[in-house]
Amino acid sequence: MKRKYGFVAVMLSAILVVGLGLTALYTKQEKAGEERGLKVVTSFFPMYIIAENIIGDSSQVSLENLSEPQTGCLHDYQLTPADMKLLSEADVFVVNGGGIESFLADVAASYPGLQIVNACEGMELLCEEEEDDHGHAHGDEGNAHAWMSVSRYMQLVDTVAGGLASADEANAKLYLENAASYRQRLLPLEEELKELKESVEGKTVVSFHEAYAYVAEDLGLEVAYTLDLDEERQISAGEVADVLGVIEEGARVVIAEELYGKEMGDTILGETDAQVIYLDTLVRGSYEKDSYLNGMEKNIRLLREAFTQ
Repeated sequence: MKRKYGFVAVMLSAILVVGLGLTALYTKQEKAGEERGLKVVTSFFPMYIIAENIIGDSSQVSLENLSEPQTGCLHDYQLTPADMKLLSEADVFVVNGGGIESFLADVAASYPGLQIVNACEGMELLCEEEEDDHGHAHGDEGNAHAWMSVSRYMQLVDTVAGGLASADEANAKLYLENAASYRQRLLPLEEELKELKESVEGKTVVSFHEAYAYVAEDLGLEVAYTLDLDEERQISAGEVADVLGVIEEGARVVIAEELYGKEMGDTILGETDAQVIYLDTLVRGSYEKDSYLNGMEKNIRLLREAFTQ
């Protein structure tokens, strides 16, 4: 009988120890969750840089980017299992909007509790250029590459800051202050563009990417012809002839993205005396806070040099 009671006592002690252990583990995990704070995920590179500058050095907020930094635009991006897992853990998803994230409706349906901050919300986007079946399809939402305009980029910063402030009221003041500070650092870029605009406004250019419509808007340039080039775009002989014809009519500068426009750019340089400049579309790069500032500064310098030669 004593052995029976002794066995029961041992079992009860074991259950108590296990119970205390599980309680401690649960408490630890709960505390870790509280310490983790807000988890913010961004859709792609431009949104990450904006969020990075708004969040700053806050230890209460974690920030991750959904796609790899070299993905570029998300026109045809397919969510991976790793992406879905990341979104399942997120509190806030910062997106560009305007149709670039074609998967957005699926994300909203899969994670109804996820707060989505749409940076382009309320912004009047430029209309897309007329394209054939080879062009990108964004539905009827317009040209969503608004970050390529410095003035519009600052609006994106304000919208994201407001969205994060609403989602995380405890850190709202920090977000709004950081956004204001970032805007101040962007102002010199806007001033440089205004100064350049005085000498180039009204001049005609050819564009090999729809994102440059916003650069043209900032500078008052006239885009005479647009080819939206990417890895799938096949250029016809007729389109080459059209581009050459526009250059003959007076377009002296061609704006292209080197990754997809180099071959066509070489053709232009070989057959005309037009300037071909390769501008950064600012959808790839390092995760450094100043990536946008540095990239846009280089773009402005290249534009200035092209129009002064």
